[in-house]
Amino acid sequence: METLRKTFLTLLMMLLGIGTLMVYSASITARPSDSEQIYLARQLAFLFTALTVGAVAASLPPRFWERAAPWLFLLSIGLLVAVVTPGIGTEVNGARRWLRYGGISLQPSELAKITLTLLLARLLGSRPPGRLPFWRCTVLPVLATGLTLAPVFREPDLGTTAFLAMIAGIVLFVGGWPLWRFAAAGIAAIPLAASVALLEPYQLERIRGFIATWTDFDTAPYQVRQSLTTLGVGGLSGVGLGSGWQKLSFLPEANTDFVFAVLGEELGLVGTLSVITLWLALYGVGLKLLAPLPRLSFQYLAGFTLLTQILLQAALNVAVVTAMVPPKGIPHPLMSYGGSSLVISVTALAIVLALSREIPLPDDEVAPDALPPDADNGQIETALHTHQPCEDTPAPSNPPPREVACPV
Repeated sequence: METLRKTFLTLLMMLLGIGTLMVYSASITARPSDSEQIYLARQLAFLFTALTVGAVAASLPPRFWERAAPWLFLLSIGLLVAVVTPGIGTEVNGARRWLRYGGISLQPSELAKITLTLLLARLLGSRPPGRLPFWRCTVLPVLATGLTLAPVFREPDLGTTAFLAMIAGIVLFVGGWPLWRFAAAGIAAIPLAASVALLEPYQLERIRGFIATWTDFDTAPYQVRQSLTTLGVGGLSGVGLGSGWQKLSFLPEANTDFVFAVLGEELGLVGTLSVITLWLALYGVGLKLLAPLPRLSFQYLAGFTLLTQILLQAALNVAVVTAMVPPKGIPHPLMSYGGSSLVISVTALAIVLALSREIPLPDDEVAPDALPPDADNGQIETALHTHQPCEDTPAPSNPPPREVACPV
């Protein structure tokens, strides 16, 4: 297990190193100036903060995160309400998404990606496994999700709203929600999605631009055309690190949302596939770290969702850059310039490490005094997953069906 943790940390550091290098390269402008040095200095400061917070998060026991989940959730809700309050939140281009004080800025919707996950995992986490009351597995999760989505939608930030809804869906699905509830939620969301498209013309324009990318490329949105052009210029092996031209005022948001396109131009298909491979390896190692945990425990629900949402965000960014989905401001975790996204991404992965450190002990499995005092980790893990029937009690011929955390 220790080898897996070291491998996980190595992959994380590799992605962070590539991200820092690409932020510096993508920040170079057509006219040489000190701006690229400023971007690099800020990114290094963000990286130092992220690693510090991540180190603390990884060192905390799983019990801390389970107990702190409601309080962290209330903190994020307070910040989300503050950011949409006139005079408190900072408005940029008609949207309030940032809290700024002096030289410090925070995007509360990024924090909500962690706090919503932890709260839902605590509500659905069953120890010992068994059915949970309706109010805990349905009413409270729906209420918590609604309280999170409402202020993010009000900012407005429809992309993050949809992403947070997807995060909630992952926790609820793994936690045992029946499929008919997801179908009902999807049907209920159709009128809301239609009204958003009608009330916000720019959303409909984005959809039209996405369709035009595959039907009439000349009329496609400028940033999409430049992104695909940037990737195409790179070819197989790229034009060389730091030698890209598209970032020189041609490609918008080169060091943030479209840093993956700069990677493709300078390091080519080899570079982009290498980064994708690193992400898949990180995800695979993370799943192995979580594999010993009971599937309905808080630790597994929170760890699996945090790990999956980081991978999904990276996949969505790649999909936007390659015009597979409509354009939306989705940064590439661990690689895009910015403090909030970097700190939250590293913290989420650090929490995964923290949650995988201890295997919870359900009440109906093995008691602490059932193990010898000098038992090693291998004996403990074996005991947690092995049920030995009593000698005078015959094993049941038809074992009872597995209970889910949330009743149908």
